[in-house]
Amino acid sequence: MPRPTEPPSLHPPSERLRVGDCIVDVPLREVRAPSTRRPQRITPKSMGVLLVLVESAGKVVSRDALLAEVWPDTLPTDDVITQAITQLRKAFGQERGDPRYIETIAKNGYRLLAPVEWLAASAANAPEQPAPVPEAVGDAIAAVPWPATPRRSHSELIVASAVVLLLLGLVLLFAWSRNGNERAKIERDAWLQQPPPASRPYRLITSAPGFELMPSLSPDASMVAYVAVPADQRNTAILVQTTDQSLPRQLTRPTGEAEDSLPAWSPNGREIAYVRMIPGQECQVMVVAASGGAERKVSDCDRRSAPTFSWTPDGRGLIFGSMVTDAGSSGLRILDLASGAWRSVEYRTGADDVDLSPRYSPDGRWIVFVRNGPLGDFWRLPAHGGEAQRLSNLRADIRGWDWLPDGAGLLFGRMTDGIVRMNRFDFHEGLVTDLGIDDVWTPTVALARPAAAFVQRKPYYGLFRIALPDPRQPGVHVAEPIFPSSARDISPMVSPDGRQLAFFSDRTGVQALWWADLANPDSLRMIADVQPRPRYAPAWSPDSRRLLVTGVDTTGRSGIYEVMPASGQAIRLPVPVRDPAEAVYVPDPKQLLVLAGAGDGRLQLALFDRSAQPWRRVANLDDVSHVQLDVTGKRLLFTRQTRAGLWQVDLDLDPASVHQVDGDGPAPDRYRLWNVAADGQVVYLEQLQGCAARLRQLGRPTPPPAICLDQTRRSAPTGFSLAPRDVIYVSLAEWDGADIGFMELPSESEKHAPGWSR
Repeated sequence: MPRPTEPPSLHPPSERLRVGDCIVDVPLREVRAPSTRRPQRITPKSMGVLLVLVESAGKVVSRDALLAEVWPDTLPTDDVITQAITQLRKAFGQERGDPRYIETIAKNGYRLLAPVEWLAASAANAPEQPAPVPEAVGDAIAAVPWPATPRRSHSELIVASAVVLLLLGLVLLFAWSRNGNERAKIERDAWLQQPPPASRPYRLITSAPGFELMPSLSPDASMVAYVAVPADQRNTAILVQTTDQSLPRQLTRPTGEAEDSLPAWSPNGREIAYVRMIPGQECQVMVVAASGGAERKVSDCDRRSAPTFSWTPDGRGLIFGSMVTDAGSSGLRILDLASGAWRSVEYRTGADDVDLSPRYSPDGRWIVFVRNGPLGDFWRLPAHGGEAQRLSNLRADIRGWDWLPDGAGLLFGRMTDGIVRMNRFDFHEGLVTDLGIDDVWTPTVALARPAAAFVQRKPYYGLFRIALPDPRQPGVHVAEPIFPSSARDISPMVSPDGRQLAFFSDRTGVQALWWADLANPDSLRMIADVQPRPRYAPAWSPDSRRLLVTGVDTTGRSGIYEVMPASGQAIRLPVPVRDPAEAVYVPDPKQLLVLAGAGDGRLQLALFDRSAQPWRRVANLDDVSHVQLDVTGKRLLFTRQTRAGLWQVDLDLDPASVHQVDGDGPAPDRYRLWNVAADGQVVYLEQLQGCAARLRQLGRPTPPPAICLDQTRRSAPTGFSLAPRDVIYVSLAEWDGADIGFMELPSESEKHAPGWSR
């Protein structure tokens, strides 16, 4: 499937306008309401509806007129207008029953009530411009002293750019006033059809079909090593190229079923360490000269979970994140490459703490690492060991990070509402700043030059229904698309009665919960009362009447919500925990299971009696990353944060009943990709070299043969479900690929430029 086109662009009187108390950035499709911390991005069609309403501000615009203007030459249903209006009202912060911005005229259309003002280009540089938003972390950063950094001045380049933007805005304003409303209509139509001009602070340096992943920059930023499948080969290997988009050179040549990944450039730029994984057999840590040559094995690793590591400052060793043992997490360890000897970093860590992605600071004085994902945070300790100190309180799903060259902060990818965005963490100011770049994974920074590389990956997932063949009599199975869209549709959860489907999708521009009666495709609709957090899939009640979702309501309150799909109503449950992540029904309607943060990123499963007010905690179980109910087996199945495998526990969370069901899966990074069928069988969706989505059973001494659902399309990482009669509902990549991006970081005099200033 071709890559979906990006939203179009428009040239109105100005790039921004004021609607009531809100500021609208037209090219970015962002609305900033005064009560929000960051702008809300809307869909191209929603922006089109808004512009039509703005053009007729104060007048009623019929639904037919909106369809004709925004959806020309198509035959959409009226629902598309309802969805666009709903999104606009949410972006403006309009509450139910208070039509301050958009008024519904029954059986006619809509009217924009708020005053409208196009902002001149000179106002685009005013302080009200949100730009990338610094997040005042408050309790999100610990009070840790760092060396002072002098204030920096603006660069002359920024001043010149502002002048150019001012002149450009005046030219656009003059052109608009000269051509009048007819020109506005023509250009709005063009905005609805054409792609936007390229304007981004980075460039892509790879463009081959498929995936380029896991970049590592050489110290001088002249070269980048990354993972890809070379042309006419089947295995992933390490490739090296210059950062000016030259042709790559294949560095490693795995044979058989081996896959190479996780390259890490040595401090002197002469060697690259990486991991070689042979599925189902072994895991090896390897080192090779950056110029090529003989590879050498330096250590073994756990094949069920690839290690995280980086070089020591002297280039003589590698520091590794926590490794899983039978006794729990091992903490940080250093491998001496000359002798092959291991030594532990001396610091205090709990058996349930998982410390990953350790990196030495540019001056070699500190080690920073991420503790306990997926609600992870940054911690630091002296390079020689000592007391670990918490740097942040983000409780975030961190997708790669690196030090900034001056050691004053970090650059990292952060999963937010299903999208990974680039962030900067400034130690001195205690701020986390969203840099406004979407779909950025695993950033890496060159220490000798202010530059960064990263993966830009924006997969689009579709929903599929697959009738599974009898594994004893293999037959052809067909992946039947359902409720198709050009968006990211994930976490399809079928109700226990097999008649309803709930899933998450950003098809309206924001993550939302969607529901449909499977027997009636026209029943598909969005549940508007709650915006979900898509880390965990929705959980159905045993009677198929209710859903549990983690998210926020229209007032911005976060928590666990109980949704009644028949009415669309969502009720916030009084769960007495601070960071709820997932909730699951149990057979007793008076009880509820809640998975929540227990401090320092750890997750704890709690059983609550909700017949009492406030709810009474009945039992706890530590070290749980995901849980599901097995109704048939009258048990709970769960995965752990600290190790691979599947466990079970009784419904009352009795610690004595905990035992391992399967030791070979799920892997810690695929902790949501398993499901319990109505008959109690447990299936796991894994990714292999010859099968991108393979389904196999867990917890059986002699399981039936695995089934390859799709050889090339990967599954979304957020869950799937089984329906009666061996039918699976799964989210597969309709389009997926990744390129390596490269960007210069601001110099000392440019640190206050947009995106880097406080």
